[in-house]
Amino acid sequence: MTGKVLHYFAGDHTAKGFYPMYTTNYEGLEHIFLLKGSSKKVKSSLIKEIAATWMNNGYDVELIHCSSDNDALDGLIIPRLKIGLHDSASSPLEINVPTEDVNVDDAWNEDNLNEQWDTISRYNEKINKAFESAHESFKTGLLVHDDLEEIYMNNMDYDKANQVADDLINRLYGNETSTGKTAHVKYRFFGASTPQGVVDYIPNITDRLQKRYFIKGRAGTGKSTLLKKVAAAAVDLGLDVEMYHCGFDPESLDMVVVRELGFCVFDSTDPHEYFPEQDGDEIIDIYKKTVKAGTDEKYAKEIQELTHSYKSYMKQGVSFLREAKRLKDERTPIYIDGVDDSKVDRMYQKMNQQLEDKAGHLE
Repeated sequence: MTGKVLHYFAGDHTAKGFYPMYTTNYEGLEHIFLLKGSSKKVKSSLIKEIAATWMNNGYDVELIHCSSDNDALDGLIIPRLKIGLHDSASSPLEINVPTEDVNVDDAWNEDNLNEQWDTISRYNEKINKAFESAHESFKTGLLVHDDLEEIYMNNMDYDKANQVADDLINRLYGNETSTGKTAHVKYRFFGASTPQGVVDYIPNITDRLQKRYFIKGRAGTGKSTLLKKVAAAAVDLGLDVEMYHCGFDPESLDMVVVRELGFCVFDSTDPHEYFPEQDGDEIIDIYKKTVKAGTDEKYAKEIQELTHSYKSYMKQGVSFLREAKRLKDERTPIYIDGVDDSKVDRMYQKMNQQLEDKAGHLE
């Protein structure tokens, strides 16, 4: 039987710059292969090959996707083996877990690479500028979004909002007692701004949950605040939590998953709007419950203008991500042409042998 796969991002290009949240996802592992070197394509290919091998062996895996390249991976975790692979160029891991470096640069013809280094440096400079421009566009978009939030914040009943949160928390945890354990919290993104636009993995992340709460509302109506309260209550009970941050404003939350209790609560609004489609799905409409009736109609013109404005900055940011991806694709052959495939294969074989040894000890 083929193993199941969980997809998510752990780093994203946001209004606060590139925002890495990789470390907590590797906590609890016993060994991590740190993939080093300049070629994202080679590192990602190694991750994909190891993942495919162990999924075919029946092991569940977690694939950590790269937000700046839809076809690439930043990491892999095989929970049962307690082993992971991580592209160290994505972000350093601050973690007390044994690591082993795997440097893909060792597979290159060094003379060939040195001859191309000036060209590579020029590409790198252009790529970094494209990312900086994307971040600036997202940052400006967030400032506009803040003005949109203010319209709704000024027309909210915060007592009612607190009551909505209290009622939901009571429904989720009312019959639960403390586990006596320290909760493990993993920080992630379920979606990200990518060269292909906004991509999310909500269906995959939630498909094995019995209960899914779809939070509906408007900007500034307290969706993130509600989610933070839901997460805090789980932590207080010692329940493990997956906290999925907003890919636009990473200081906000978009989803909380508590697998021990089989539920998730998530912001189900544009650009990640979903609707109930299975037993156990339920909508909680914060706008209807907490915002003064007629607010949408009263401020329709302002809302339309601000929404159009912030979305235009989002699209502009994505266009810069697309430009960075184009430049990376142009740069890739420089690396690939100098790679000794047999050396890359030996890297795979060495890592895979250690995985097989670990699996053998579990039997």
